[in-house]
Amino acid sequence: MFEKPRAAAISPEDEIFIVDMTARIQVFDLDGNFLRAWQIPEFYKGRPSGLSFNSDGNLLVADTHYNRMLVYTPDGKLLDDQTIGGIEGSQPGEFGFVTDAVQDSQGNYYISEYGQHDRIQKFDPQGNFLFQWGGHGQVPGQFIRPQNMVVDENDHIWVADACNHRIQVFDATGDEAKLIKIWGEHGSEPGKMGYPYDLQLDGEGHLYVVEYSNHRVQKFDLEGKSLATWGVSGRQPGQLASPWALVRDRYGRIHVIDSENHRVQRIRL
Repeated sequence: MFEKPRAAAISPEDEIFIVDMTARIQVFDLDGNFLRAWQIPEFYKGRPSGLSFNSDGNLLVADTHYNRMLVYTPDGKLLDDQTIGGIEGSQPGEFGFVTDAVQDSQGNYYISEYGQHDRIQKFDPQGNFLFQWGGHGQVPGQFIRPQNMVVDENDHIWVADACNHRIQVFDATGDEAKLIKIWGEHGSEPGKMGYPYDLQLDGEGHLYVVEYSNHRVQKFDLEGKSLATWGVSGRQPGQLASPWALVRDRYGRIHVIDSENHRVQRIRL
């Protein structure tokens, strides 16, 4: 059972990890059969809002309100020595509200945050700060709530810039981040977006975006052309209520975190 699930990730072993507003991480097989669960140690201030896996097969948790990235083994053991952050602030290595954490092919970590900072910080594999980019705003390269990220085969960082209703793509493989692609505007027509909260690449030339206020999933090509949409507001099967996240399994199926309906729906798009 769920209480407003808000983030998900699929492990190399095809297990789906989901965190909800009870601050527990539940693990399921691809057909939704419950396997195990554990509780985040601190959650009085708020709950995590981002999950992904690193190259070691461990779970990265964006511990949003505690200003840090946590790392867990798949069976729920906290790896304290791999935590990044934990101090609220604007200096390098400090955070506001952490939204997501991802790792590139070289082992570097990227951690996004919203609030007064609205930035992304890059760290080396040992957790040492390298550089940051972004800032609160609407001009290209700035963010208003960078809610989720994904890394492609070129180590480019795709960002769901939620409150700007757009996608931004950066090459941060050097000493700074360079904006290489941007698209999106607010609206409900195909091609426009309403608070994109999560995104997934399929490695076949497509990007899938879940939209919180449009209650749908939208499929794009890599240049921002809308190819398909799925979902409308509602409580019935096939309808969505403020979806927060999505993951794509190796069979090409999209698992949508249907937050306000307290459930997961699986589709093909």
